[in-house]
Amino acid sequence: MTRPFVVLPLILAGLALAGALSGLMIGYVPYGPGAVVSGLLGIGDPVVTAIVREVRLPRTLLALEVGAALGIAGAALQGLLRNPLAEPGLIGVSSSAALGAVVAFHFGLMAWADWALPATAIAGAAVTTLILLLIGRRLPGTLPLILTGIAVSSLAGALTSLALNLAPNPFALNEMVLWLMGSLKDRSMDHVVLALPFLLVGGGILLAMARGLDALTLGEETAQSLGVHLLRQRVGVVTGIALVVGAAVSVSGAIGFVGLVVPHMLRPFVGHQPSRLLLPSALAGAALVVVADTVARVLPTNQEVMVGVVTALLGAPFFLGLVLRSRRMTP
Repeated sequence: MTRPFVVLPLILAGLALAGALSGLMIGYVPYGPGAVVSGLLGIGDPVVTAIVREVRLPRTLLALEVGAALGIAGAALQGLLRNPLAEPGLIGVSSSAALGAVVAFHFGLMAWADWALPATAIAGAAVTTLILLLIGRRLPGTLPLILTGIAVSSLAGALTSLALNLAPNPFALNEMVLWLMGSLKDRSMDHVVLALPFLLVGGGILLAMARGLDALTLGEETAQSLGVHLLRQRVGVVTGIALVVGAAVSVSGAIGFVGLVVPHMLRPFVGHQPSRLLLPSALAGAALVVVADTVARVLPTNQEVMVGVVTALLGAPFFLGLVLRSRRMTP
């Protein structure tokens, strides 16, 4: 009998692929599968080809990248801190990455180098993850982690507001505000290519740290006795999380709750081993964000709803339910 954690990634990959195909087909003007395939191959109607290849394809690929990044980051962060409520958006990692990106917008660093935007976002995510790691070691438990995350998010939000308040012109202000809401609108293949190397390296580091995360579930002393180098493990996971979250936030803005919802939905199928949760979380996160982006595009509103709003509407009640359930389980 095939084990669930072997079949599950295949199922999730299929869902992500189906979501991507739907994203290419659905829009202001819907296209059938044949028209989409012809457009991708460049052999169909020139207008359809232009829309599919230059508008929908970059947006769909970026949704897959961002979702995979947030999903694997949430699973890794929960394993590192041994806390099921850890999530990049909830505990300040995403907001700090957003602050770093806003700084790049504010000072026009992208004119100096294309990689300045993801670099500043990665730096912001890394600093916050290190702070959370130190707090988690000194004050174990859910409440200190959440309170620290609230404090970090508030500080990052205040500094972000300051940067917005001192924006050099109204056009820069409007660009930063819309970007902070979390959206994949008007993205190009340049954004896909810009984020991809950071996501691949960061994701590879997290997957390489998987066995160490399994050992950490037994406690740091036991993990060390099993041969896990604790400092190397922490640095590796922090680096991987910073790379994937920073790169994702730099191209899409802050999209929350993906890293919380996805691991919790998958954990019953893979058990409580973080190593078995990382890859499925990446695939499920990709499927979730690409579907959420498609939903955002087709909602009957005067202006397109940001994908960050859609994920927040899904994730906030989910988070509240987790808090209430953990409260009932506490003696």
